[in-house]
Amino acid sequence: MQTPRRDRDRRPGRRSPFRQPKPIILIVCEGEKTEPQYFKGFADNHRNSRVEIKVATEHGVPKTLVELAKKYKKEAEKAAQHGKDENLAYDSVWCVFDVDDHPHIPDARQMANDNDIKLAISNPCFELWLILHFRESPGMQHRKKLLSMLRIHIENYDKNTKYTNYATGYPQATARAKKLDIMAAQASDAGRNPTTGVYELTEMIREE
Repeated sequence: MQTPRRDRDRRPGRRSPFRQPKPIILIVCEGEKTEPQYFKGFADNHRNSRVEIKVATEHGVPKTLVELAKKYKKEAEKAAQHGKDENLAYDSVWCVFDVDDHPHIPDARQMANDNDIKLAISNPCFELWLILHFRESPGMQHRKKLLSMLRIHIENYDKNTKYTNYATGYPQATARAKKLDIMAAQASDAGRNPTTGVYELTEMIREE
């Protein structure tokens, strides 16, 4: 005998979709203009208000930048614990710096690893990442040469960075930067000139 429709087990109603909030990200930069302006514009473009950017007041070796990020991270964790509000702590902390001729980069890497701080390092400089928005890697170059190359695409580039000038080339920049990392790894020379890890940070900012 067929069971009447009203007596059949009803399927549970469809749950309303729930989206986890994006992680709270702290970015600590050495550069005063270029990097902060780029990341601010990038976060705004991707409607991510959970990105905080701090510029180091003291310029020094990368290890100094990591020490500053470590300080901010611990202060936020302490505030979250005291206020019983996990939103006061950072989910992810990043340091952004160039290789240039900086010493003690291995020490900076070790300190970052010990304190769960991520690094977005460009070798030789952040301008490599910007150039990848317009063209393939120019190969191993000095930072001054990269500045000249960037001015071909951004007239009168003077370290003031509007993300809107780069937005359309972002997917290509990410693909090119990933390719550089793969090539460096295959040559057993990770982080060599030219490489940039900025895409790892930007992809975290934009992910749903």
